[in-house]
Amino acid sequence: MAYSLKFWLCTLIALTACNSFAADSNGNGALGARKISGKISEWPVPTALYPRDPAVAPDGSIFFAVRKGDRLARFDPKSRRFKEWDLPKGTGPNGVVVGPDGKVYFGGFDSGSIGELDPSSGKLRQFKIPATNGTPYTLTLDAQANVWFSERKTGNVGRLDRVSGKISEYHVGNDPYGVAVDKRGNVWVSRKSADRFGKLDPKTGTFTEIDMGLGSQPRRIAVAPDGTVWVSLYGTGRLARIDPATVKVAKLYDLPGGPNGGPYAVNADAAGRIWVSEIQTDSVIMLDPHTGAMRVFKLPSGNTGVRNATIDTAGRYWFVGSYIGTVGVIE
Repeated sequence: MAYSLKFWLCTLIALTACNSFAADSNGNGALGARKISGKISEWPVPTALYPRDPAVAPDGSIFFAVRKGDRLARFDPKSRRFKEWDLPKGTGPNGVVVGPDGKVYFGGFDSGSIGELDPSSGKLRQFKIPATNGTPYTLTLDAQANVWFSERKTGNVGRLDRVSGKISEYHVGNDPYGVAVDKRGNVWVSRKSADRFGKLDPKTGTFTEIDMGLGSQPRRIAVAPDGTVWVSLYGTGRLARIDPATVKVAKLYDLPGGPNGGPYAVNADAAGRIWVSEIQTDSVIMLDPHTGAMRVFKLPSGNTGVRNATIDTAGRYWFVGSYIGTVGVIE
């Protein structure tokens, strides 16, 4: 059967469009790639009590935690309106992800639990972490939409089965901080105060890790569409690309802010570009790994405090300013 040139061109365009979406680096739905104009917008949050950790929902709204206010909040980019839900006193929420069904999961750092909020009904459930002094910090979703999380004070990484409500735990060593899951189901973990970074195989319980260098302080992690793993080195002002096959540093990138720039949040978009927030310079850097080119976006407000970020299906970069109480976007 013969096909016209027009047919093949249309097919190629369709395939390219399909491949422009991938899982967000915190496991939230799909993300897009777009040409970035550099426009930055910010909105003040209703309760400016240390908001943090944005996550995009299937409908495009942005959820985040209000750490010192014991609340969850949602920002609707279309109406530019906020909504808040009160949590039990002493929850201390942080680390937010949204499942494909729209349910929101968060870490109860002060209550030693993983919370589940159904925004449509307001129903709240809490799953108690088995370990004593469980302190969930960073959350992410795997391919089955189960919730993985780090426990900073127990040295564990945990997994919540969303269907059964069962929590499993794996010991990886002191101060597990960032966590991300790749397409093969491997769980990547940074241990900030230990200056180490590693891969957990949940099937065997094996944890393979490497020394990132004295004072490197690895924080957040992102898995790019090509499978490469990225981690911010807060203590040295660098970004590291990890070879997932060898669990070794493939390349180190010196960031514009220098050794004291404080690289923090890390995200990968569908084009494979890596986004890094520099908390000490109030900047967000976009790296093209193919060319090594970096683009710096200076945030309008000083002392913003971007600790985490998320990328939506349109390829927009959403952040929360913990210090000044804002939700913002780079598009």
